[in-house]
Formats: sequence, structure tokens, C-alpha cells
Amino acid sequence: MGKLKMTVEGEEYEIPFGSTLEEIAKTYEERIGKVILGAQLNNSIVELFRPITRSGEVSFITLDSQDGLRIYQRGLFFILHASIRKLYKNYTIKVLHSIGHGVYCEIRENGKNGKIVEPTAKDIENIVSEMNRWVDCDYKFQKNELLKSEAIELFASTGMYDKVKLLKYRKKKTVKVYEADNHFDYFYGYMPPSTGYLKWFKVVKYGQGFVLLLPRVVNNQVVVPDFKPFPKLSGIFLEYSRWLEIMDIDNVGDLNEVISKGERSVNDLVILTEALHEKRIAMISEEIRRRKSVRLVLIAGPSSSGKTTFSKRLMVQLKASGFRPVTISLDDYFVDRERTPRDENGNYDFEALEAIDVELFNKNLVDLFSGKEVELPKFDFVSGRRTRGSKLKIDKDQIVIVEGIHGLNPKLTERIKENLKFEIYASALAQLNLDNVNRLHTTDIRLFRRMVRDSKFRGHDALATLKMWENVRSGEEKNIFPYQENADAMFNSALIYELPVLKIYAEPLLAVVPDNIPESTEANRLLKILDYFLPITNIEDIPRTSIIREFIGRSAFKY
Repeated sequence: MGKLKMTVEGEEYEIPFGSTLEEIAKTYEERIGKVILGAQLNNSIVELFRPITRSGEVSFITLDSQDGLRIYQRGLFFILHASIRKLYKNYTIKVLHSIGHGVYCEIRENGKNGKIVEPTAKDIENIVSEMNRWVDCDYKFQKNELLKSEAIELFASTGMYDKVKLLKYRKKKTVKVYEADNHFDYFYGYMPPSTGYLKWFKVVKYGQGFVLLLPRVVNNQVVVPDFKPFPKLSGIFLEYSRWLEIMDIDNVGDLNEVISKGERSVNDLVILTEALHEKRIAMISEEIRRRKSVRLVLIAGPSSSGKTTFSKRLMVQLKASGFRPVTISLDDYFVDRERTPRDENGNYDFEALEAIDVELFNKNLVDLFSGKEVELPKFDFVSGRRTRGSKLKIDKDQIVIVEGIHGLNPKLTERIKENLKFEIYASALAQLNLDNVNRLHTTDIRLFRRMVRDSKFRGHDALATLKMWENVRSGEEKNIFPYQENADAMFNSALIYELPVLKIYAEPLLAVVPDNIPESTEANRLLKILDYFLPITNIEDIPRTSIIREFIGRSAFKY
């Protein structure tokens, strides 16, 4: 069939028709000194072991990229799952949620809501040993395309009923199944060429399970960070697991089964989900009431976390408890545009703490709590300048609510006594998994929310949202996540039913992202995620106070 021409960073390579990119990747890896796990061919991700049948532009995917880390993580989950199944015949692994630089996992008895089997130190040692054996053997990954019925039969015969239920509602007639050393598994993303690439990991006992620590690239060196516990965050994830048990939903297959039963079942799910949210908000309100010294409630969270709706619902609950809360917008304390700091690319960094007039903010709060009347600022986003706003004076029993990304940073309120503050972290902290080993990242949930809101209310298409998302995430890593454990309370804004609702809005937006641009890779990945969910098309029964209304519209609150 002749030769194919591959262009990598301006250099041309020739490979036989039907061969792979792995050899070129190994040569290129030595040159750049980075671990290569996959490739993009004409803006489409291809695995290094995939036979290539067309010429084109190639860029390699390295471990220090988001796509590279995802590929590496899937490979680790594959050998972890295989190791657990070999060591413990009647048990399986359940990959649950991110924690620091790792992922929390549990060993469960086979079957839906299987009992947790807490590992011993010896169990952890055996798991690490078996995973290392997989790495040393360097088994090649193979991708087999099966009919959906064949894949369902395969997974049923091996007791992987979570995958059976997931595939049951797939529209596609064929399924791609990965295999290495006679272990078969299903993943919705791409894999590394072989198990020998997966030599960087740690396994640490934690809670009733363990944390699988993932590598990071620091100064061009691959390192596996030490485990740092996040007890408050872990508590929220455990709370979410209890919610799922209440609703008898273990994975996306279970959710699809509820949706397939019709409107009444969906409505019951919505009512229960919203009731659990309201209960949690009421509990936080009650905790504030019990701390009689609280005068300032600070609410922080990353982009599209639903913190604006949460703050308004919290205010309602506080009013129901006899409080008369007032709100102050942190956005009005932006410094004038010319004083705004710039990032490493020379662009205005509006998410830096230095973009806020912290001194004025603290002075206004101190004066308010002293019983003085203050003149609040008002920021004009068109002119980029601060002007005079309204005047405010509060009584001794009134609470001030402030919502903003820096709410948990101690420097924001350094002049306010700690006993006066109550700090809340709000975000979509947990999400339903596709199956036991295919987890959905909460970052993706927030991206779907942001995309739909940007389209409906800000005039931005999906492409604009995708282009800005990396910078948004970078700002969160610097300004929000380091302080999340400072919170007195956490609120998980995730809704079990939200992706089937967001699907009907997001799919058309993503479908029109052009194929010939770099962002098409991310658009296609997100479309694949949505494809696993049956849609919820009747949104009339979703309460107007719901978090999701902040993104799809018709909220009872004004923003």
C-alpha cells in the first residue's frame, strides 16, 4: 500500500501503511526528554499502537499534558482492576473520587452496592506487587471491536455487571474492548501502548480503602507526590455515597434505567435530589446559627460551581432562622484596570488576589461590624474603574454574606477576627461514575455547566468556552483549591440528574466545533461522555430554585 508521510514539528517521517507511531514516538521522546503516551493526528487523538492508514500532521501527547495524564490514569486503572480480580476472586475495585494528587478506591464484594472490604497493610503490599508485575511484563494493549451483544456477553461472563448495564443503553452497535494478558476491560478514552509505561504510582491505605497516587511532571522530572489527606473533602464524598445509596443508584447504568422508566420516575429522582440539597443547606444555616459570634459568611468555589445560587438559597434559610443577612459583592472591590496585575502572558489577571482592593474591603468590614455607616464601592466593568456605590449600615445581629473565589484565602479578611467568620466551600465535588473503573471528572461537569451558561446568557459559543477553560482552571489551582480545607462547611452542588439535562443543551453546541482546530479533540471527548446518558427532556418539573437553573435558565433568583 506504499508509504505514509508524517510531519512532526516540521520534520517529515515515512512509515509503512498500516504501521504505528510508536517507533517515531520513541525517537522523539529521546530528543525532548518527555514521556510520550499518545499522539494527535490531524487534530484527532490516536493511540501509539493503532495502525495508521493516512498521512498527516502529528503532535505527540506527553505525560505533562491533561490528555497524557488521562491516558496514563486509564492504564493504571486497567492494571489495578486486573490485579484486584487476580488477588481477590470474589471482589472487584471501585474507583470513586479524586483526592489531592490521587484517586480514592475501595475493594467491594461483587454485585450492586457490594460490601466494602477494608484492605490490610499486607493487602496493599500485594496489590502494589501485582501491579509492578504487570509493569515489568510490559504487556501490549490490544483494542478489539465487538458487537455490543458480544461485549455484554463477555462482561456478564466475568461478573462485570456494572459494564453490562452501562453498555445496555449505548446507541452504537459496536464496542471497543481493551485486552492485555487475557484481562478484558472497557474504557471511554484512550490507552498507552503497553503496561511497561505505567511505572510511576503509589498505593496508600486511607479510610476504608486506599488512594492510588498519580505522577506529576515537575521540572521535567516524573515524580509521584506524597499523599496529603483532605478530611473535610473526604467527608463530602462519603456523604455523596450515602445519597446514592438512598436513591439506589450506583452508576450511570442505574441512572439510565430510572430515566427509561419515564417521567414519574425522573420526577421522583429530581424531588429527592433537590430535597437532599435543601437539607444540606439547612444544616449549614443551622451551624451558622449555633455559632452566635458569626458576622461574616464567606462563600468560595471554582467556576460554575453554583455558588451564586447556593448563596441565595443560604440567605433564604438564614432568614427562615430569624436572621436579616445582607450581601456584599467582592466584584465591586476590583482595583482600577491600570492597577490590575498581569499574568505570565501579559494579560490582565482578574483572578489574582491583587486584583482586589483588599485594604478597602477589610476597612469596610471593620467599620460595618463597629456599627458605622460605610459607602460601598461600585465597579464599572465597561470603564474598568471603581465608582461610588450605595451606603450601608448594619445592626449588631446582622450577618454579611460575601461570595467570591478568594473567600477562603486568609489574606482577603486578615483584619477580621476568626470567631466572626464562617467559611463555606461550594463546588460540584462528586459525580456519578460510568461504571466501577470509569469515573467522571467533576471538572468536566463544571465545564458542561459553563458552556451552557456562556451560550444562553453571555453570547459565547462552545469554542470560546473551550479556549478560555485552561486559563480558568489554572486560576483555580492557584487561588481556590489550596484553601478548600480552610472551610468550616462544604457544599456539594452536584446533582445526580444534571448531565442528562445538560446533554440536550451541550450536544448541539459541541457538535458545531470545527474538526480542523485543536479544540475539536476536547469537544469530541465531551460528546463521548454525553453519549452515555439518556436525556431528560422535560425540564418543567425542575424547581426554579435548583442549582441547575443558574445554567439552563428560568431561575427564581436574579443574578
